[in-house]
Amino acid sequence: MFKMRSFVDVDPDSHFPIQNLPYGVFSTPGNATPRIGVAIGDLILDLSILAQLFTGPQLKNQQHVFKESTLNSFMGLGPAAWSEARATLQRLLAHDEPTLRDDCQLRAKALVPQAGATMHLPANIGDYTDFYSSIDHATNVGTMFRGKENALMPNWKYLPVGYHGRASSVVVSGTSIHRPNGQTRPKDDEPPVFGPCRLMDFELEMAFFVGGGNTLGQPISVKEAHNHIFGMVVMNDWSARDIQKWEYVPLGPFLAKNMGTTISPWVVTMEALKPFVVDNYPQDPTPFPYLKHDDKYNYDIKLEVGIKSAGRKEAGTVCRSNFRHMYWTMKQQLAHHTITGCNMRPGDLLASGTISGPTEDSFGSMLELSWRGSKTVDIGNGETRKFLQDGDEVVITGYCQGEGHKVGFGLCTGKVLPANPVN
Repeated sequence: MFKMRSFVDVDPDSHFPIQNLPYGVFSTPGNATPRIGVAIGDLILDLSILAQLFTGPQLKNQQHVFKESTLNSFMGLGPAAWSEARATLQRLLAHDEPTLRDDCQLRAKALVPQAGATMHLPANIGDYTDFYSSIDHATNVGTMFRGKENALMPNWKYLPVGYHGRASSVVVSGTSIHRPNGQTRPKDDEPPVFGPCRLMDFELEMAFFVGGGNTLGQPISVKEAHNHIFGMVVMNDWSARDIQKWEYVPLGPFLAKNMGTTISPWVVTMEALKPFVVDNYPQDPTPFPYLKHDDKYNYDIKLEVGIKSAGRKEAGTVCRSNFRHMYWTMKQQLAHHTITGCNMRPGDLLASGTISGPTEDSFGSMLELSWRGSKTVDIGNGETRKFLQDGDEVVITGYCQGEGHKVGFGLCTGKVLPANPVN
Protein backbone atom coordinates (compact mmCIF):
# COMPACT_ATOMS: atom_id res chain seq x y z
CA MET A 1 0.00 0.00 0.00
CA PHE A 2 1.26 3.50 -0.90
CA LYS A 3 2.61 5.37 2.11
CA MET A 4 2.49 9.13 1.88
CA ARG A 5 5.76 10.82 2.80
CA SER A 6 7.14 14.34 2.82
CA PHE A 7 10.38 15.87 1.55
CA VAL A 8 10.69 17.20 5.14
CA ASP A 9 12.46 14.68 7.36
CA VAL A 10 10.03 13.52 10.05
CA ASP A 11 11.04 11.25 12.94
CA PRO A 12 8.76 8.18 13.27
CA ASP A 13 7.98 9.25 16.84
CA SER A 14 7.01 12.78 15.80
CA HIS A 15 3.39 13.78 16.35
CA PHE A 16 3.42 15.74 13.10
CA PRO A 17 3.94 13.64 9.96
CA ILE A 18 2.36 14.53 6.62
CA GLN A 19 -0.63 12.38 7.62
CA ASN A 20 -1.45 14.91 10.37
CA LEU A 21 -0.78 18.57 9.41
CA PRO A 22 -2.48 20.28 12.36
CA TYR A 23 -3.12 24.02 12.35
CA GLY A 24 -1.80 26.52 14.88
CA VAL A 25 -0.95 30.19 15.35
CA PHE A 26 2.66 31.21 15.96
CA SER A 27 5.12 34.11 15.98
CA THR A 28 8.91 34.26 15.77
CA PRO A 29 11.64 36.55 17.13
CA GLY A 30 12.07 38.04 13.66
CA ASN A 31 8.34 38.53 13.10
CA ALA A 32 6.19 39.14 16.18
CA THR A 33 2.93 39.07 14.20
CA PRO A 34 0.86 35.97 15.09
CA ARG A 35 0.14 33.99 11.92
CA ILE A 36 -1.27 30.65 10.85
CA GLY A 37 1.01 27.68 10.43
CA VAL A 38 0.91 23.92 9.99
CA ALA A 39 3.18 21.55 11.92
CA ILE A 40 5.35 19.18 9.88
CA GLY A 41 8.00 17.27 11.81
CA ASP A 42 9.89 19.76 13.97
CA LEU A 43 9.06 22.64 11.59
CA ILE A 44 6.16 25.01 11.00
CA LEU A 45 4.91 25.75 7.51
CA ASP A 46 4.01 29.46 7.45
CA LEU A 47 0.75 29.71 5.50
CA SER A 48 0.92 33.49 5.30
CA ILE A 49 3.88 33.01 2.93
CA LEU A 50 2.06 30.42 0.81
CA ALA A 51 -1.50 31.77 0.70
CA GLN A 52 -1.30 32.37 -3.07
CA LEU A 53 -0.77 28.64 -3.66
CA PHE A 54 -4.29 27.74 -2.48
CA THR A 55 -5.90 27.95 -5.91
CA GLY A 56 -8.69 25.36 -5.72
CA PRO A 57 -12.33 26.33 -6.30
CA GLN A 58 -13.07 26.62 -2.57
CA LEU A 59 -10.07 28.76 -1.63
CA LYS A 60 -8.93 30.76 -4.68
CA ASN A 61 -11.11 33.68 -3.55
CA GLN A 62 -10.54 33.06 0.17
CA GLN A 63 -6.73 33.12 0.35
CA HIS A 64 -6.91 35.99 2.86
CA VAL A 65 -7.92 33.54 5.61
CA PHE A 66 -4.35 32.25 5.70
CA LYS A 67 -3.00 35.74 6.33
CA GLU A 68 -5.05 36.33 9.47
CA SER A 69 -3.90 36.02 13.08
CA THR A 70 -6.44 33.38 14.11
CA LEU A 71 -8.10 30.37 12.51
CA ASN A 72 -11.66 31.67 12.96
CA SER A 73 -12.25 32.76 9.34
CA PHE A 74 -10.77 29.54 7.94
CA MET A 75 -12.83 27.46 10.38
CA GLY A 76 -15.94 29.28 9.21
CA LEU A 77 -15.48 28.25 5.56
CA GLY A 78 -16.74 24.72 6.19
CA PRO A 79 -15.69 21.16 5.35
CA ALA A 80 -15.24 21.51 1.58
CA ALA A 81 -12.66 24.28 2.11
CA TRP A 82 -10.97 22.36 4.94
CA SER A 83 -10.64 19.28 2.74
CA GLU A 84 -9.29 21.27 -0.19
CA ALA A 85 -6.72 23.00 2.06
CA ARG A 86 -5.54 19.66 3.42
CA ALA A 87 -5.17 18.20 -0.07
CA THR A 88 -3.17 21.26 -1.16
CA LEU A 89 -0.89 21.04 1.87
CA GLN A 90 -0.24 17.33 1.43
CA ARG A 91 0.60 17.93 -2.24
CA LEU A 92 2.97 20.82 -1.47
CA LEU A 93 4.78 18.83 1.22
CA ALA A 94 4.94 15.53 -0.68
CA HIS A 95 8.37 14.06 -1.40
CA ASP A 96 7.89 14.25 -5.17
CA GLU A 97 6.43 17.79 -5.43
CA PRO A 98 9.03 20.39 -6.50
CA THR A 99 7.08 23.63 -5.84
CA LEU A 100 8.39 24.07 -2.31
CA ARG A 101 11.01 21.34 -2.19
CA ASP A 102 13.15 22.78 -4.99
CA ASP A 103 12.67 26.49 -4.30
CA CYS A 104 15.38 27.13 -1.70
CA GLN A 105 14.42 30.77 -1.16
CA LEU A 106 10.73 30.05 -0.67
CA ARG A 107 11.45 27.04 1.52
CA ALA A 108 13.75 29.10 3.76
CA LYS A 109 10.99 31.69 4.28
CA ALA A 110 8.08 29.28 4.67
CA LEU A 111 9.55 26.58 6.95
CA VAL A 112 10.27 27.78 10.48
CA PRO A 113 11.77 25.72 13.34
CA GLN A 114 9.20 24.99 16.03
CA ALA A 115 11.88 25.37 18.70
CA GLY A 116 12.26 29.09 17.95
CA ALA A 117 8.55 29.89 17.65
CA THR A 118 6.08 31.16 20.23
CA MET A 119 2.66 29.51 20.06
CA HIS A 120 -0.57 31.44 20.61
CA LEU A 121 -4.20 30.46 21.05
CA PRO A 122 -5.29 29.08 17.68
CA ALA A 123 -8.61 30.93 17.66
CA ASN A 124 -10.49 33.78 19.21
CA ILE A 125 -12.65 31.69 21.54
CA GLY A 126 -16.00 33.43 21.85
CA ASP A 127 -17.64 30.80 24.04
CA TYR A 128 -16.47 27.74 25.92
CA THR A 129 -18.59 24.84 27.17
CA ASP A 130 -17.40 21.91 29.27
CA PHE A 131 -19.28 18.62 29.19
CA TYR A 132 -19.25 15.71 31.64
CA SER A 133 -19.30 12.80 29.20
CA SER A 134 -17.04 10.06 30.58
CA ILE A 135 -19.16 7.41 32.28
CA ASP A 136 -16.21 6.10 34.31
CA HIS A 137 -15.38 9.58 35.61
CA ALA A 138 -19.01 10.40 36.42
CA THR A 139 -19.41 7.05 38.18
CA ASN A 140 -16.22 7.52 40.19
CA VAL A 141 -17.13 11.01 41.37
CA GLY A 142 -20.72 10.02 42.08
CA THR A 143 -19.59 7.00 44.09
CA MET A 144 -17.30 9.17 46.23
CA PHE A 145 -19.99 11.67 47.11
CA ARG A 146 -23.28 9.75 46.90
CA GLY A 147 -22.37 6.06 47.08
CA LYS A 148 -22.26 3.36 44.44
CA GLU A 149 -26.03 2.90 44.19
CA ASN A 150 -26.60 6.58 43.35
CA ALA A 151 -23.39 7.30 41.44
CA LEU A 152 -25.00 8.59 38.24
CA MET A 153 -27.65 11.29 38.47
CA PRO A 154 -31.00 10.35 36.85
CA ASN A 155 -30.39 12.59 33.83
CA TRP A 156 -26.86 11.44 33.01
CA LYS A 157 -27.69 8.70 30.47
CA TYR A 158 -30.41 10.79 28.83
CA LEU A 159 -28.46 13.92 27.92
CA PRO A 160 -24.87 15.17 27.64
CA VAL A 161 -24.50 17.13 30.89
CA GLY A 162 -22.44 20.32 30.60
CA TYR A 163 -21.88 23.84 31.87
CA HIS A 164 -20.83 27.15 30.33
CA GLY A 165 -17.21 27.92 31.17
CA ARG A 166 -15.13 31.08 31.02
CA ALA A 167 -13.59 31.63 27.56
CA SER A 168 -11.38 34.54 28.68
CA SER A 169 -9.19 32.28 30.84
CA VAL A 170 -8.55 29.60 28.20
CA VAL A 171 -4.77 29.72 27.66
CA VAL A 172 -2.26 28.06 25.38
CA SER A 173 0.12 25.32 26.54
CA GLY A 174 3.08 26.59 28.55
CA THR A 175 1.09 29.24 30.45
CA SER A 176 1.45 29.00 34.24
CA ILE A 177 -1.66 28.98 36.43
CA HIS A 178 -1.85 30.62 39.87
CA ARG A 179 -3.40 28.59 42.65
CA PRO A 180 -6.73 30.34 43.23
CA ASN A 181 -7.98 31.97 46.41
CA GLY A 182 -11.53 31.36 47.47
CA GLN A 183 -14.00 30.17 50.07
CA THR A 184 -13.76 26.58 51.28
CA ARG A 185 -15.33 24.62 54.11
CA PRO A 186 -12.68 22.19 55.42
CA LYS A 187 -14.96 20.95 58.21
CA ASP A 188 -18.62 20.31 57.57
CA ASP A 189 -19.61 21.34 61.10
CA GLU A 190 -17.79 24.70 60.99
CA PRO A 191 -18.24 27.93 58.98
CA PRO A 192 -16.32 28.39 55.70
CA VAL A 193 -12.88 30.01 55.52
CA PHE A 194 -11.13 32.12 52.89
CA GLY A 195 -7.66 31.44 51.51
CA PRO A 196 -5.66 29.58 48.88
CA CYS A 197 -7.13 26.40 47.41
CA ARG A 198 -5.64 23.33 49.11
CA LEU A 199 -6.93 20.69 46.69
CA MET A 200 -5.60 21.83 43.30
CA ASP A 201 -6.24 19.32 40.53
CA PHE A 202 -5.87 18.70 36.82
CA GLU A 203 -8.54 17.19 34.59
CA LEU A 204 -7.50 15.23 31.51
CA GLU A 205 -9.80 16.37 28.72
CA MET A 206 -10.04 16.92 25.00
CA ALA A 207 -12.00 19.61 23.22
CA PHE A 208 -13.19 20.44 19.72
CA PHE A 209 -13.43 23.71 17.85
CA VAL A 210 -16.67 24.58 16.11
CA GLY A 211 -16.22 25.38 12.43
CA GLY A 212 -19.26 26.75 10.64
CA GLY A 213 -21.88 28.01 13.05
CA ASN A 214 -25.68 28.16 12.94
CA THR A 215 -28.32 30.88 12.94
CA LEU A 216 -29.97 31.73 16.25
CA GLY A 217 -33.08 29.58 16.54
CA GLN A 218 -31.92 26.91 14.09
CA PRO A 219 -30.46 23.78 15.78
CA ILE A 220 -27.62 21.76 14.29
CA SER A 221 -28.95 18.26 13.65
CA VAL A 222 -26.98 15.28 14.87
CA LYS A 223 -26.81 14.05 11.26
CA GLU A 224 -25.11 17.28 10.13
CA ALA A 225 -23.04 17.95 13.26
CA HIS A 226 -19.81 16.57 11.76
CA ASN A 227 -19.88 19.36 9.16
CA HIS A 228 -19.58 21.87 12.00
CA ILE A 229 -16.64 20.24 13.85
CA PHE A 230 -13.27 21.55 12.66
CA GLY A 231 -10.74 19.71 14.84
CA MET A 232 -9.56 18.76 18.29
CA VAL A 233 -7.05 19.77 20.98
CA VAL A 234 -5.84 18.20 24.23
CA MET A 235 -7.02 20.11 27.30
CA ASN A 236 -6.35 20.49 31.03
CA ASP A 237 -9.38 21.78 32.91
CA TRP A 238 -7.68 22.97 36.11
CA SER A 239 -9.93 22.48 39.13
CA ALA A 240 -9.95 23.71 42.71
CA ARG A 241 -11.73 20.81 44.38
CA ASP A 242 -12.27 22.36 47.79
CA ILE A 243 -13.63 25.59 46.34
CA GLN A 244 -15.88 23.54 44.06
CA LYS A 245 -17.26 21.44 46.90
CA TRP A 246 -18.47 24.51 48.79
CA GLU A 247 -19.80 26.53 45.84
CA TYR A 248 -21.31 24.06 43.39
CA VAL A 249 -24.77 23.66 44.99
CA PRO A 250 -27.10 24.50 43.32
CA LEU A 251 -25.64 25.88 40.07
CA GLY A 252 -22.44 23.88 39.54
CA PRO A 253 -18.79 24.93 39.02
CA PHE A 254 -17.98 28.64 39.14
CA LEU A 255 -14.75 29.98 40.66
CA ALA A 256 -13.35 26.46 41.01
CA LYS A 257 -12.83 26.36 37.24
CA ASN A 258 -12.35 29.90 35.97
CA MET A 259 -8.70 30.47 36.96
CA GLY A 260 -7.48 28.78 33.80
CA THR A 261 -8.07 26.13 31.16
CA THR A 262 -5.06 25.00 29.13
CA ILE A 263 -5.22 23.71 25.55
CA SER A 264 -2.55 22.33 23.25
CA PRO A 265 -1.57 24.81 20.51
CA TRP A 266 -2.07 22.47 17.54
CA VAL A 267 -5.58 21.72 16.25
CA VAL A 268 -5.75 18.25 14.69
CA THR A 269 -8.44 18.15 12.01
CA MET A 270 -11.20 15.58 11.98
CA GLU A 271 -9.99 14.45 8.54
CA ALA A 272 -6.59 13.58 10.03
CA LEU A 273 -8.33 11.64 12.80
CA LYS A 274 -10.68 9.76 10.47
CA PRO A 275 -8.45 6.65 10.12
CA PHE A 276 -8.64 6.16 13.89
CA VAL A 277 -12.41 6.09 14.24
CA VAL A 278 -13.79 3.32 16.50
CA ASP A 279 -17.18 2.10 17.65
CA ASN A 280 -19.24 4.48 19.73
CA TYR A 281 -19.70 3.62 23.39
CA PRO A 282 -22.81 1.43 23.87
CA GLN A 283 -25.66 3.65 25.09
CA ASP A 284 -28.53 2.35 27.21
CA PRO A 285 -31.23 3.62 27.17
CA THR A 286 -31.40 4.48 23.48
CA PRO A 287 -30.99 8.25 23.13
CA PHE A 288 -33.86 10.46 21.98
CA PRO A 289 -34.04 10.74 18.17
CA TYR A 290 -32.39 14.19 18.14
CA LEU A 291 -29.30 12.60 19.76
CA LYS A 292 -29.23 9.29 17.89
CA HIS A 293 -26.70 8.59 15.15
CA ASP A 294 -25.49 5.24 13.84
CA ASP A 295 -22.24 6.31 12.20
CA LYS A 296 -19.02 5.93 14.19
CA TYR A 297 -17.78 9.16 15.75
CA ASN A 298 -15.46 8.04 18.52
CA TYR A 299 -11.66 7.91 18.24
CA ASP A 300 -8.75 5.81 19.47
CA ILE A 301 -6.64 8.62 20.93
CA LYS A 302 -4.07 7.48 23.48
CA LEU A 303 -3.72 9.96 26.34
CA GLU A 304 -1.12 10.32 29.08
CA VAL A 305 -0.67 12.67 32.04
CA GLY A 306 2.60 13.29 33.86
CA ILE A 307 3.51 15.46 36.83
CA LYS A 308 6.92 17.09 37.04
CA SER A 309 7.78 18.54 40.44
CA ALA A 310 9.98 21.62 40.83
CA GLY A 311 13.60 20.81 39.96
CA ARG A 312 12.77 17.56 38.13
CA LYS A 313 13.74 17.12 34.49
CA GLU A 314 11.22 14.42 33.66
CA ALA A 315 7.55 14.07 34.46
CA GLY A 316 6.34 10.95 36.23
CA THR A 317 3.34 9.34 34.53
CA VAL A 318 0.21 9.21 36.69
CA CYS A 319 -2.48 8.38 34.13
CA ARG A 320 -2.88 6.56 30.80
CA SER A 321 -6.33 6.80 29.29
CA ASN A 322 -8.05 6.92 25.90
CA PHE A 323 -10.65 9.15 24.27
CA ARG A 324 -12.54 6.05 23.12
CA HIS A 325 -13.97 5.73 26.66
CA MET A 326 -16.32 8.69 26.07
CA TYR A 327 -20.01 7.82 26.49
CA TRP A 328 -21.45 10.82 24.58
CA THR A 329 -19.97 11.66 21.17
CA MET A 330 -18.99 15.12 19.94
CA LYS A 331 -21.88 15.02 17.47
CA GLN A 332 -24.31 14.40 20.32
CA GLN A 333 -22.77 17.16 22.41
CA LEU A 334 -23.12 19.69 19.60
CA ALA A 335 -26.65 18.62 18.68
CA HIS A 336 -27.76 18.81 22.31
CA HIS A 337 -26.09 22.20 22.83
CA THR A 338 -27.99 23.70 19.89
CA ILE A 339 -31.35 21.92 20.23
CA THR A 340 -32.73 25.08 21.86
CA GLY A 341 -31.55 27.15 18.89
CA CYS A 342 -28.40 28.30 20.66
CA ASN A 343 -26.13 29.78 18.01
CA MET A 344 -22.56 28.52 17.67
CA ARG A 345 -19.80 30.56 16.07
CA PRO A 346 -16.49 29.61 14.44
CA GLY A 347 -13.88 29.21 17.17
CA ASP A 348 -16.26 28.19 19.96
CA LEU A 349 -14.67 25.50 22.13
CA LEU A 350 -16.57 22.47 23.45
CA ALA A 351 -14.76 20.18 25.90
CA SER A 352 -15.27 16.52 26.71
CA GLY A 353 -15.13 16.57 30.49
CA THR A 354 -12.60 14.48 32.39
CA ILE A 355 -11.62 11.35 30.44
CA SER A 356 -11.31 8.37 32.76
CA GLY A 357 -11.09 4.73 31.79
CA PRO A 358 -12.24 1.61 33.66
CA THR A 359 -8.93 0.92 35.45
CA GLU A 360 -7.35 2.87 38.31
CA ASP A 361 -4.32 3.87 36.26
CA SER A 362 -6.64 5.43 33.65
CA PHE A 363 -8.43 7.83 36.00
CA GLY A 364 -8.14 11.36 34.60
CA SER A 365 -7.83 13.48 37.76
CA MET A 366 -6.06 13.51 41.11
CA LEU A 367 -9.47 13.43 42.79
CA GLU A 368 -9.95 9.94 41.37
CA LEU A 369 -6.32 8.76 41.42
CA SER A 370 -6.04 9.59 45.16
CA TRP A 371 -9.69 8.61 45.67
CA ARG A 372 -10.64 11.88 47.33
CA GLY A 373 -7.29 12.11 49.11
CA SER A 374 -7.51 8.72 50.82
CA LYS A 375 -4.30 7.42 49.21
CA THR A 376 -1.13 8.78 47.64
CA VAL A 377 -0.22 8.84 43.96
CA ASP A 378 3.32 7.96 42.86
CA ILE A 379 4.78 10.65 40.58
CA GLY A 380 8.23 9.02 40.34
CA ASN A 381 11.62 9.70 41.90
CA GLY A 382 10.27 8.67 45.31
CA GLU A 383 7.69 11.48 45.37
CA THR A 384 3.98 11.15 45.96
CA ARG A 385 0.97 13.44 45.76
CA LYS A 386 -2.66 13.54 46.74
CA PHE A 387 -3.25 16.86 44.97
CA LEU A 388 -0.97 19.29 43.10
CA GLN A 389 1.67 21.33 44.91
CA ASP A 390 3.07 24.72 43.96
CA GLY A 391 5.81 24.26 41.36
CA ASP A 392 4.26 21.09 39.90
CA GLU A 393 4.01 21.05 36.12
CA VAL A 394 1.28 18.95 34.53
CA VAL A 395 2.22 17.50 31.12
CA ILE A 396 -0.54 16.01 28.95
CA THR A 397 0.02 14.32 25.60
CA GLY A 398 -2.22 12.54 23.14
CA TYR A 399 -1.73 10.71 19.86
CA CYS A 400 -3.17 8.12 17.49
CA GLN A 401 -0.90 5.28 16.38
CA GLY A 402 -0.83 4.70 12.63
CA GLU A 403 1.25 2.30 10.53
CA GLY A 404 4.78 3.60 11.12
CA HIS A 405 3.65 7.07 12.16
CA LYS A 406 1.77 8.95 14.86
CA VAL A 407 -0.94 11.56 14.51
CA GLY A 408 -0.60 13.60 17.67
CA PHE A 409 -1.39 16.84 19.43
CA GLY A 410 2.00 17.80 20.86
CA LEU A 411 2.22 18.95 24.47
CA CYS A 412 -0.36 20.52 26.75
CA THR A 413 1.58 21.83 29.76
CA GLY A 414 1.10 24.20 32.65
CA LYS A 415 2.78 24.89 35.98
CA VAL A 416 1.06 25.65 39.29
CA LEU A 417 2.24 28.94 40.80
CA PRO A 418 1.57 30.04 44.40
CA ALA A 419 -1.63 31.92 45.13
CA ASN A 420 -1.42 35.69 44.77
CA PRO A 421 -1.72 37.62 48.05
CA VAL A 422 -5.12 39.18 48.71
CA ASN A 423 -5.38 42.49 50.54
